[in-house]
Parts: sequence; structure tokens; C-alpha cells
Amino acid sequence: MTFLSRRTLLAGGGLLLGAACTRRFATPDQAGTLPIPRLLDARDHGQRIGLRAQEGETTFFPGRRSATMGYNGSYLGPTLRVHRGDDVTVTVSNNLSADTTVHWHGLLVPGELDGSPHQTISPGETWRPTLPIRQPAATLFYHSHAHGRTAEQVYAGLAGLLFVTDEEEQGLGLPSDYGVDDLPILIQDRQFVDGRLVLPAGMMVALDGRRGNVILVNGAYNPRADVPRSLVRLRLVNGSNARTYDLSFSDGRAFYWIGTEGGLLEKSVELQSLTLASGQRAEILVDFSDGKPVSLVSAPDQSTLRMHGMGMMHRHEASENNAGNETVLTFSPRLASSKRGSTTLPLLLASRAVPNPATVVARRRLVLNMRLGGMMDSDEEPLTINHRRFDMDRIDEEVELGAVEIWKVSGQKMAHPFHIHGVHFDVLSRDGEEPDLLDQGPRDTIVVDEPVELLIRFDQPASKAPFLFHCHILEHEDEGMMGQFSVT
Repeated sequence: MTFLSRRTLLAGGGLLLGAACTRRFATPDQAGTLPIPRLLDARDHGQRIGLRAQEGETTFFPGRRSATMGYNGSYLGPTLRVHRGDDVTVTVSNNLSADTTVHWHGLLVPGELDGSPHQTISPGETWRPTLPIRQPAATLFYHSHAHGRTAEQVYAGLAGLLFVTDEEEQGLGLPSDYGVDDLPILIQDRQFVDGRLVLPAGMMVALDGRRGNVILVNGAYNPRADVPRSLVRLRLVNGSNARTYDLSFSDGRAFYWIGTEGGLLEKSVELQSLTLASGQRAEILVDFSDGKPVSLVSAPDQSTLRMHGMGMMHRHEASENNAGNETVLTFSPRLASSKRGSTTLPLLLASRAVPNPATVVARRRLVLNMRLGGMMDSDEEPLTINHRRFDMDRIDEEVELGAVEIWKVSGQKMAHPFHIHGVHFDVLSRDGEEPDLLDQGPRDTIVVDEPVELLIRFDQPASKAPFLFHCHILEHEDEGMMGQFSVT
């Protein structure tokens, strides 16, 4: 286990973290409220947004400073809002001591604008992509995708939310007062020792991903959100490196699921719990009109690595102080409803055209391979896709622009969140049966354990630079469970 400190050396993908700035987050001892990241709307800034990746220090717990990274601050970044039909220029400056990138997770743009390892920004350099926004309203996620350093840089704080909005969404009457009844909720687990952020290391970290003993929301531990006594929109983003959350409310109340990674559903779905794997997002509406305080909670981390033939199973449990559900965030409905506040749920949300399976021109099969012996045998790669470790210079699949394909993806030894850049897809089947309830809607990240069939239309070109597909357990992608494809 390695402490994230200002003296950490840049070696083997490590981090060199400085004290460019300091940020203090509220904690339970300070009766802290939920931090709301600054909103940068591209239209308010002439269709230009500036991001600066930088090193800093963050006080997560009183009197305990941790070396961190962030965009325009010491930890995490501002919320970016862009509008469908606009072209937005983002200026990304790298003030770090290591290479980095900014990947627009879920944004449908050509491969050379994607922010993958092929768009590396060296220390002291600046990247200026102009992003064509041509997709429906959705909650997206931006974060570092530096080659071999994604897990460490995201863990240190290089992540933020990106909203796409459009006229169809704005006409629905959904809660839209940012930070009041429209809340960004970035959930992460992090490991703390004596109140300081540490970087877990070792063989099990490489196999199972980094997992923490503390849940943070927008960088704060167990914060309180003061909300109106009306419907409130929560934009939930799983920003953890590896953990999956099984979310519900402490009083068992129902809520309404209205959006996936790719945008709004056609109609809302009433639920009492929702599972989010790393990289997945969901929008939900919660009715707080009864005025009763309630907490968003998660079941203990039950992710497992099934070690077949080794007679054991590695299991992550909640800390001993959280034997049951862990509190993620507490809501206090103490604000008066604004004129725009509503307790009326829209009957229909967003219509969308789904590709016709009859037009499929190709089928591909991908297996996310885990060879546990490979951790000790240098001749055997432990984490691959179709038995091939990621190679920046190799194109694994070639796709025709505009083509509709079916990709059958399966995993080994554990459930893997599988992410594809540059597309949204629909789940056709899971383990040969109908998809699960939570598989519906346009997706860019899906949990793969049993085989899933994905229906995909490739509308974004990737000839100047390829797109990636990979496990979104960040340590897995860094270790080689990743491939790339061209679209020409």
C-alpha cells in the first residue's frame, strides 16, 4: 500500500504529486454539505472551455492533507455542459509532471478527438480539440485515459461530469436547477489510512482493482444534500476504479430511473434499487415532497474474483464499522420548492431509433481473459481480450463506417464492466435470454459475466486514430485488457 505523497516518484506509472493548490472538503465533523462542482456552460463562454490538469493537496478529513490531482483545482473537476448542435473547443493544459489525456467517456466524436492514449498531452503542453456535439441529452463522464496510468490518475482525482442538453430534454419539465434540484453525484471509493489517501498496490490490486474503505461523493465523505420538497434529479456516476454499487434508499422508497449512459429512456422505470458498475451512469428522479430525511445507501462490496482450481475466493466486504448497508449520501428536504419544482413525473421521455438487427453485416466475439497463473509466470499474460494484450500499434478489429454489427462479449473469473468508445449500443441478450431490466436503453458500458450480445451502429469515423474497447476496471485496462478498432 503506497501513500499518495508529494514525494511519490514518477516511475513505472507512478505519480509525482505537487502542491499547486489546496482544497478543503466538508466532513461529518464539520456537518458538511454536498460539494457541488462549478458548472461551466460552453454557451456562457463563447463555446470555449478551459481545463488544466494539475497537482495539489486535498483535506478529506480534518488535519490530514493528501496529495491529489484535479482539473482546475486540487481534486476532481468542474461540471461541463454542452448543447446539441454546437461545436465546442476545449483547451486542455497539462500542468502535471507526467503524460495525461482527457477522455470524453460517452461523447460521440471522431477517434482523433476521443481523448484516448493516442491523444497524449505531455507535461507543459496543451491539447485543443473542437468537439462536435451531435447526440441527445445525457450525463457523461470525463477522465484521464493515460496509457498505463489511467487507474492511478483517476484514483488521484482526474475526473469530472459532462452534461449534454438539447431542446427535447428541456421541453420535458425535468428538474434542471443545477446544484438545487439537479444534482451531480460522482461516487468513488478510496482507501484512507489515518485520514490520508493511500494508493493500494500488490498482486490482488492488479487482479481485482483498487477498492477503498471510504465512499466519497463529489470528493466528500458522507455529506448532506439540502434539497427541495419536490422531485429531484440525481445524475449518478460510478467514478470508482473497480467497485460496483447496489444503490437504494434507507427507507426503501421507490424512485424513477429515467436515463442511462446514452441518454434518456423512452419512459421512466420505477425501482427500489439500482446497480452501477465502474464507468456506468444513471439519472433518477426522487420525490422528497414528504420532507423526511433519507439516505442513499449501498450494499457492502460483494465483488468477487473466482479463483477456479485454486480452492479459494477473494471477496471484498464492507469495513467492520459498516456491517450492513453503507451510507453514500444523506438528503435533507429543507428547501422550499421553487416555481419550477414539480412532483409530476413525465409519462414519456425521449424517443430514439434503434438499429434494425436485420441490417447486421458482421458478428464478432470478444472474451475478457483472466489467467491467474500469469501474475507469476512472465511468459503468460494475465489480463487480455481474445488472448491478446493491448498494443498501441495493433488494430484488433476493422469496422465499416455506418455498419450495424453484433458483438458477443463474455468474461472470465469475475464480472467485468465493458466499455466501448465512440458508440452507444443496445443489449440484445444476456446468457442467451432476454436482457435484464437494467440492460435497457442506450449504453456505452455494460456488465459482462455471462455472455451478452450488443447491437451496435458505428457512426463515428476512427481512421486517423482508433477507438478502444476495454474492461472499465481501470487496473485491468492498464494491465492489458483492452483492444482497439478502426472505423473507415
